[in-house]
Amino acid sequence: MAKSSKTATPAPRKPRGAKAEPTHEQIAQRAYEIYLERGATAGDPMQDWLRAELELAAPAKKPRSKSKVITFAA
Repeated sequence: MAKSSKTATPAPRKPRGAKAEPTHEQIAQRAYEIYLERGATAGDPMQDWLRAELELAAPAKKPRSKSKVITFAA
């Protein structure tokens, strides 16, 4: 009996915490929101698109923890 030459290749794995690239629809929605935030006034749609791409691709910022103030009695 001959063995099958088919071997399963593992799917490429993304590193943990890696964010998926934003979809076309997500970028379009965010670009439209930027347009509305500007008051729906004339602007550069390409700049809105690029800003939307950057915002969506940027890793989410972690909230900074407030530092505690310690006072010492003299």
